[in-house]
Amino acid sequence: MPNLITLEGLNKFKEELEERLERRKKLGKAIKSAKEHGDLSENADYSAAKAQQGENEKRINWLRRTIEKSQVVAGGKKNKVDVGCVVKLCQSHSGQDLSVCLVGTSEVNPGEGKISHQSPLGKALMGKGKGDKTQVDTPQGKEEYTIKEIK
Repeated sequence: MPNLITLEGLNKFKEELEERLERRKKLGKAIKSAKEHGDLSENADYSAAKAQQGENEKRINWLRRTIEKSQVVAGGKKNKVDVGCVVKLCQSHSGQDLSVCLVGTSEVNPGEGKISHQSPLGKALMGKGKGDKTQVDTPQGKEEYTIKEIK
C-alpha cells in the first residue's frame, strides 16, 4: 500500500536521508578511531559511536522504505479537502478557529498543525467542501466543525 505524502514532506525525507548518509561516514571514522584506542569493552567513545551508528542506520532504513513506498499527492482541487490541503475550521461550540494541514501518516506533526488524513478529524474532513459541517468523536464527546477555508 502506498504511503501518501506531500511533495514538501518527500523532499524533507530525501534531504534527511542525504544528511544521514553523510553522518554514516563520520560515524564510521569515529568508530575506527575509537578502535585504535585499545580495549573496546571499556571504551566509552566506541560504545557511544556504535549506539549512534545503530540509531542512524535504523533511520536510514526507515527513510529509504518510506521514500520508496511514497505516492506524492498534490493537494488536489481546493474545493474539496484532500491530503496536502490546509483547512481552516471553526469549532462550533467554542467558536474557536483552528487550521490543520492534512498529510500522510509519515509526516504527522501536531505541533506544526499537520494531522493525518487517517486521524479521526482527518477522516471526517476528507472530501468535504467549504461551508460543510462535520462531527468528530473525541474523549470529551462529539465535536462539530465548520470548514471555513480550504487552501
